[in-house]
Amino acid sequence: MAFQFIINMIIAFIWMFLHNEWTFSFFIVGFLVGAGFVFVFRRFFGGRYYMYRVWKCVKLMLLFLRELVLSSIVVIRHIIQPELKIRPGIFAYETKLSSNWELTVLACLLTLTPGTLILEVSKERQTLYLHAMNMADEEKYVSQIRDIFEKAILEVTR
Repeated sequence: MAFQFIINMIIAFIWMFLHNEWTFSFFIVGFLVGAGFVFVFRRFFGGRYYMYRVWKCVKLMLLFLRELVLSSIVVIRHIIQPELKIRPGIFAYETKLSSNWELTVLACLLTLTPGTLILEVSKERQTLYLHAMNMADEEKYVSQIRDIFEKAILEVTR
């Protein structure tokens, strides 16, 4: 993946050099030409086309922003109610993620989302202990984490 990106950057700079224009617009055009070149010859570089992973990273960030907005609305609804109707709780979440990077990303995304907080990661790095603001349904939380965040992180890393 890194090799494909480097080839793309080299093509972009060669494009600017051949046109003798050192502007951002010519760099973008050269980058797009390079991306097309790398896409056409991707089977010679080995591995998956690198823009696929870039797209998955953008998708992960958009998913996080969506969950951030939705959970912020839920927290605000709980705050402005005259009577506090929440049931906070702690639960264990078994994860399929294995690398330190994957676990760190998941922990950061969950902690940054209002209403949840990572308390601890087990020594085996397979169980996360979370605090949730409203534990009405633990299975709902587990399925949301697995279907939204964990799936997107796995798409980015593997």
